[in-house]
Amino acid sequence: MKSSRLVSILLLLQTRGRMTAAQLAEELEVSVRTVYRDVEALSAAGVPLYGDAGHAGGYRLLDGYRTRLTGLTADEAEALFLAGVPGPAAELGLGSVLAAAQLKVRAALPPELRAHADRVGGRFHLDAPGWYAEAGEAPYLTAVADAVWNCRVLHIRYRRWREPTDVERRLEPYGLVLKAGRWYVVAAPGPRTFRVDQILRLAVADEEFTRPDDFDLAAYWAAYQRDFHDRLRPAEAVVRLAPGVTLDRTAGHRTEKDGWTRATVPIESVDHAHADFLRLGTGIEVLEPPELREKIARTVAELAERYGNSAARGGD
Repeated sequence: MKSSRLVSILLLLQTRGRMTAAQLAEELEVSVRTVYRDVEALSAAGVPLYGDAGHAGGYRLLDGYRTRLTGLTADEAEALFLAGVPGPAAELGLGSVLAAAQLKVRAALPPELRAHADRVGGRFHLDAPGWYAEAGEAPYLTAVADAVWNCRVLHIRYRRWREPTDVERRLEPYGLVLKAGRWYVVAAPGPRTFRVDQILRLAVADEEFTRPDDFDLAAYWAAYQRDFHDRLRPAEAVVRLAPGVTLDRTAGHRTEKDGWTRATVPIESVDHAHADFLRLGTGIEVLEPPELREKIARTVAELAERYGNSAARGGD
């Protein structure tokens, strides 16, 4: 809608300063001619907006001009207040800043939108960590965040899961990601991903780095997650499932004459699959790989012997 686009132009110029018509058109995904018409409409409405010609020209607002956020829709106001997560902001040392920003935005909203925003805050609460995951202590989180923001090199001692467990690393931190209650720093060289709560020691170097202009943190994280899941289950098992028994990660399946389902299932390892499949009891039969079938068979035989002996002792 045109009214929404006009507000967007105001907010872009207010936050970024001078912008050319081409830059505004690219940002708003409209033609340059549409931007010209919108600028004329804003000027006609009394907005102090000026255009400078030349190579370094562009549109800008009169110094000191600030627009009230009356262009927000009810849905946008609700989403804005739902997006502010106080827990992670506090961990980054931004809790008071977030609260102050929300207070200012709330004061700028018209009464009807203010009511919408207040209702969202009272009805929705975001709690990122999982139920059974212990909250990881990350004493260096604020220092890492500061280094991310200021492009400062870090020297860390890091604890990883494989030998040698404690290693020294030089990092150029590109960004921070909060996933299931844990903070991760994405850093060059690589880039690679490090858990912030596994940093044992940290020193901020008197050295700056240049963050690549084309690095997209969200795109990197999406690719990292896909690769992680691929590495998590690199092997496969062929199983038969009893009627009514399902697995949510089957790669292919077919129903057989006796009503059982033959399926191919990605697995992380024989040991992990052994523990995972045993919980299904008699509802599953492992066909392949042979080492997994044999491992489960040995466990079942040991259990049968153990409980058989217990029954025999109880009968004496």
